Amino acid sequence: MEIQVNGGTIAQKVDFAYGFFEKHIPVDAVFQKDEMIDIIGVTKCKGYEGVVTRWGVTRLPRKTHRGLRKVACIGAWHPARVSFTVARAGQNGYHHRTEMNKKVYKLGKAGHESHAAMTDYDRTEKEITPVGGFPHYGVVKED
Repeated sequence: MEIQVNGGTIAQKVDFAYGFFEKHIPVDAVFQKDEMIDIIGVTKCKGYEGVVTRWGVTRLPRKTHRGLRKVACIGAWHPARVSFTVARAGQNGYHHRTEMNKKVYKLGKAGHESHAAMTDYDRTEKEITPVGGFPHYGVVKED
């Protein structure tokens, strides 16, 4: 996880961050309940893909010569270049994305009552993890 360090000179920021190397930092030392945060990451990589999969372009008719999973016309004769707005094959996924203003609804310690998913409105006892775990992640075991 990466967190921006604010304030002071660059040397002070480096010294501050260096003090946390190889140390356990609890999640409640960084985030608070009802705080709005930005999440930065990369999308799932899908490699090199064609225009139909990458951009959702309509396939050409069955009897098309030289392939049908293409863009029918990539532009006029002049200007003698392909516009950036024309769908082309290429890398799909592994793109840098930022999701802004995500709210932290609950923070809890593993093994404590605060780790449960009970709220003031719904007092039934249940875990924060849904039945079967989160897709592509599993069961939440830590803070």
